[in-house]
Amino acid sequence: MLLVKPTYKPGWEIPGGYLHPGETPGEGAAREVKEELGITPPISRLLVADWAPHPTEGDKLLFVFDGGILPVDERAQINPDGVEIGEYAFHAADQIDTLLIPRLARRVHAAIDARSRSATVYLEHGTTHP
Repeated sequence: MLLVKPTYKPGWEIPGGYLHPGETPGEGAAREVKEELGITPPISRLLVADWAPHPTEGDKLLFVFDGGILPVDERAQINPDGVEIGEYAFHAADQIDTLLIPRLARRVHAAIDARSRSATVYLEHGTTHP
């Protein structure tokens, strides 16, 4: 799993960010990966939609898309922008809980599970909701 380390806060994250006006979530995901890492992997299927309440920032609806498996030659083309992203690394799924904050770890585990089942999962604050 490709994780990024932002320059503006501690810890690891998945690539992503906010949408521009008129942009679809899939378009925003592709743009953010290109801006942050300089690569254009195929952003395909929606894996997770997660409603995330926040007392000060307001509630958000967060999406995780399938970015596929990046071929080794394309991995060499990753170039963190240095503004938002300071570094990147590939990590095994069993490292997710130690690297990510709990709500993001739950979201990523749900995405891994959804991908393995060719499914899309709806979460509320990182927890499966029927």
